[in-house]
Amino acid sequence: MLRQKLLGCRKILLLVLRLSAIPLSLVLPSLAETSPLLPSDAPLELDLLTKPNDTVITANTISPQGLTTPSLWLAKANSENKLLDNWIAYPASAKAPGRVDVIVNQQVWSILDYLERYSFVNRLGNVARKDVYNLRVFNYQQELLASYTCNFQISPISCRIQISSLNRLVLQQSSE
Repeated sequence: MLRQKLLGCRKILLLVLRLSAIPLSLVLPSLAETSPLLPSDAPLELDLLTKPNDTVITANTISPQGLTTPSLWLAKANSENKLLDNWIAYPASAKAPGRVDVIVNQQVWSILDYLERYSFVNRLGNVARKDVYNLRVFNYQQELLASYTCNFQISPISCRIQISSLNRLVLQQSSE
């Protein structure tokens, strides 16, 4: 009887794992790509939060003409208010697409599990992608916590999510 229950649980677990892999395949790079999708290595410029210039957009930027892209204000107001603290959006250049550097509350980020972090990055990454921006997630210590990077040069667009394992290693060490 116990063996049958274990086999039943194993089958359910395998089904869940198969179904959970479906959304992940949407963000994995295609086999035709020769180079991996890596986030920008440009430094985070935190001073732009207090002294923005005319080329960047932050959470405090207001446009009198209409919506400012990328439009992360709705995401911040709806569900990310405690986690999403601020952002800096850099316009596209001849060499790279636009980039949004999101700054999160480290205390809130640290209590999220991997799936909650993935969901957060995926939600904001989808918003940024619609406006042709890549996304990086930082804390105020300027540590890169996650990224949502797309290749906008191909069709369909290929995107990749990366999440730092630093916090998971700390949790694993403390539980031993």
